[in-house]
Amino acid sequence: MDFTPLTKVQNTAESIAYSEGSVVSKMIIKRPTGNVTLFSFDKDQGLSEHTAPFDALVQIIDGEALITLGGKDFTVKTGEHILMPAGVPHALKANVPFKMVLTMIKG
Repeated sequence: MDFTPLTKVQNTAESIAYSEGSVVSKMIIKRPTGNVTLFSFDKDQGLSEHTAPFDALVQIIDGEALITLGGKDFTVKTGEHILMPAGVPHALKANVPFKMVLTMIKG
């Protein structure tokens, strides 16, 4: 099996750029069992409160995010991660620009 096209070393934080006044997303892997998506958030951007039917792992790869999970605020910084359980309301806000990897596992 030739998996060479899929196997390429990349710098995660450099794989997605910031865009002024925007949220940018880039799907890295999409499978029936889950997906991995890169996001960048410019300052003052975010995602309003919502729920997801699957567990999600957020890893901050640049900057810091304010993540509200089940009504509680968490500041998550570069090199840190947080698990967002399925069905729990959550929101994200960029007080400073940040980039993250979102891994969703379908169960």
